[in-house]
Amino acid sequence: MNKQDKFRQQVKSFYSVLVISFALVLLIGVVGITYMMDPSAFSFKGDTPNSEVIGTTGEDDDWDKIENGIHLRTGFKDGEGLMTVVNNCTNCHSAQLVIQNRMNEERWIETIRWMQKTQNLWDLGPNEKIIVNYLVTNYPPKSKGRREALTNIEWYPLEE
Repeated sequence: MNKQDKFRQQVKSFYSVLVISFALVLLIGVVGITYMMDPSAFSFKGDTPNSEVIGTTGEDDDWDKIENGIHLRTGFKDGEGLMTVVNNCTNCHSAQLVIQNRMNEERWIETIRWMQKTQNLWDLGPNEKIIVNYLVTNYPPKSKGRREALTNIEWYPLEE
């Protein structure tokens, strides 16, 4: 075999490897795009419903459901301005953080200003008044301090 034939053989081998590599990359790309578009396309469980796939569990139906005066997803009390509070406050923190902080109007406004200054909270515009009114109405400061004294308890003596 002369040099020219040997060179042609090497080029053919290299070309074959290149074509196979391109085909594999193309196949992986198609599979990846298909998975991104519809992850359930790779669920091989037949016609049985898949409860792990988002949206098939029925939770979407209850997304903003209010039961017994409580917004189920967040735990907020139902009231005027509820969804404004949900849409603006729960983007950055949990509803429980709001619920546990009971304040008067002045303190809620101070807290909003602090979040705007230090936590990158956006300008709430006209929603601020709606939010503060909701919070003051539903989560005012508690006037009660300590728990009430325990009553009707049968105490027992400690033995030394």
